[in-house]
Amino acid sequence: MGELSSNPDLLPGTLYMMILRTLNQGALHGYGIAKRIHEWSNGDLAIEDGSLYPALNRMLQKGWLKAEWGVTENNRKARFYQLTPEGKKQLEAESSAFNKMVSAIQLVMGAS
Repeated sequence: MGELSSNPDLLPGTLYMMILRTLNQGALHGYGIAKRIHEWSNGDLAIEDGSLYPALNRMLQKGWLKAEWGVTENNRKARFYQLTPEGKKQLEAESSAFNKMVSAIQLVMGAS
């Protein structure tokens, strides 16, 4: 999967928000996170390992996620990531800020 290759101008911070949103439905391994974002975006967003795993590690350090080793559906060992209570608060804060920014941009774009 390419590093947000379909949309290189993705707004800063949106990768964290999308990861948090994806994990809000339950624990997933890295490939599962990237796959779900790709599916939810109808194939328009693809996240490369070189972006995803450093972001996941930063999010672990910030306390937004916790991780445990487990086995995938293909019987492979993988690290499964899960939201912490701090991660849920961060998702709410980032979603609110993002929606406010999108609304403001829409106002500007609709102005004559």
